Amino acid sequence: MNLVRSTLLAAAGLAAFLLFWEAMPRLGLVDPAFLPPPSTIPAAFLREVALGVWPLAVASSLSHYVVGLGVGAGAGIGLGLVSGMSRPFEAVTAWVVRLLRPIPGLAWVPFAIIWFGVQPSAAVFIIAIGVFWIVFFATQGAVRGVDRDLIEVAQAFGFRSPLARLTKILLPAATPGILVGLRTALGQAWMAVVAAEIFGVPGVGQRMMQASSLLSTDIVVVYMLTMAALYGLFDSAFVALQGRLLRWRP
Repeated sequence: MNLVRSTLLAAAGLAAFLLFWEAMPRLGLVDPAFLPPPSTIPAAFLREVALGVWPLAVASSLSHYVVGLGVGAGAGIGLGLVSGMSRPFEAVTAWVVRLLRPIPGLAWVPFAIIWFGVQPSAAVFIIAIGVFWIVFFATQGAVRGVDRDLIEVAQAFGFRSPLARLTKILLPAATPGILVGLRTALGQAWMAVVAAEIFGVPGVGQRMMQASSLLSTDIVVVYMLTMAALYGLFDSAFVALQGRLLRWRP
């Protein structure tokens, strides 16, 4: 019953939000050119699909998203593991990390254009930068948080090499923390997609900028909701995968 009640309350809240949104432009409280009513969104979506623009934009953004997420997350896990296992490595890179970490992904756009041109690789670079730090710190913290007693027990049983310690103790014990960072990165990557595409790389971000320049705000909302839906699908799939990977936990 609690689940049913929660679902009904959530549905009621969403319905109230949509009604409020619909009323604002209908009552003249907001210019419809600035905030289109939600009832106009399905028609705008169907127009984009009929023109073939929506599938191409989504396919392009998905390719940037998946590759950028993979590159950034892979680098973040790899360097996070090394930093978490090696105090000297962490000490050597400490000031470099402090220098680079505060720089937002959007600030790298000029270098992305200079290095890669207005190409998909530039978008992948921006997305990877946005994802890297989240996964790096999550991995480093997860490895640092592994119970030292586990490592001592592993050494007592002969797992003394760094590779054995990593594969048998550190990586399994740190996996929950790493997965938390990866789940956060799923959302951050979608934020970075728009930033990565606004300078001309084909995709959802570029199409949103084109539509906004023409005050086609209904189209902008179509792609905002598209990203929200895609993130929901990715997040749901990741939660299912996370549950399978961590089914050993009580």
